[in-house]
Amino acid sequence: MRLVVAITGSSGVVYGARLLEECKKLGVKTELVVSKAAEKLLELELGKKSEDLKKLATRSYAPDDMTAPIASGSYKTDGMVIAPCSMKTVGAIANGISDNLITRAADVTLKQKRRLVVVPRETPLNLIHLENMAKLTRAGAVVLPAMPAFYQGPKEISDLVDFVVGRILEMFDIEHKLYKRWSGVK
Repeated sequence: MRLVVAITGSSGVVYGARLLEECKKLGVKTELVVSKAAEKLLELELGKKSEDLKKLATRSYAPDDMTAPIASGSYKTDGMVIAPCSMKTVGAIANGISDNLITRAADVTLKQKRRLVVVPRETPLNLIHLENMAKLTRAGAVVLPAMPAFYQGPKEISDLVDFVVGRILEMFDIEHKLYKRWSGVK
């Protein structure tokens, strides 16, 4: 399994960082792109640098490197995750604007009919946000908002993050033990 993982400039970079940790643990190969805005948020929210995340990835690329393998449909991957996905990135992808490696890789993922999972972390949503996410859904993407459930009895913030990361992994049929699955009410 090989996934492209992008982290964009939206609050919630913990989702992308945790996804990389879990993928490394599970043996999933990752191709990482971190936007310039996300680099600032990594430091602000997690006290980390993009170099810390690059150590978790199989390969990494600069966001302006349009010659990277992931910019081509002939480069085989199993899909792409953008976590978190800024509304700027949602809008660009939804409208076919491939002006950086993240949006180009997402465009390639969609045109090759591979799974694209976008994890928006924005609230409240305006009509433009909703329409762009609807366009992505119609184009074949999965919009997976960072909305954790509480039925598993979270004790810490990491439990909430793990729930969202687990749901991302499930979109690619990757087994995990990040949270207790719903088993009904007894």
